[in-house]
Amino acid sequence: MQAQAVAHRLRALIIEVYPEVVEIPWPSQRVAGYGVGPKKMTEHFCYLAAHRDHINLGFNHGAALSDPEGLLEGPGEVLRHIKVKTVNEAEDPALQHLLEAALAERRAALTAG
Repeated sequence: MQAQAVAHRLRALIIEVYPEVVEIPWPSQRVAGYGVGPKKMTEHFCYLAAHRDHINLGFNHGAALSDPEGLLEGPGEVLRHIKVKTVNEAEDPALQHLLEAALAERRAALTAG
């Protein structure tokens, strides 16, 4: 299944960016959150949401991120996501840059607060 392979690659990428990541699965929602701690909206910097034909790589504070490639979607005030449909798309270096920026944003927000 393509979406499953995409999810595995994105999860591996998150772990590459931050090996000490805290992973919190929500099976009934088909979502897993990733952060510097277990608290969803304060300590998480990204999430994976499973859909039939793609995986959303979401950013808990994505509206605060620089997105020079214009990949982030979403109308909300805080959350943003990218629909990733293939493993090849999951290999885009821009995704790693966004994950690194999201991690840095959360670390800065937590030390400032």
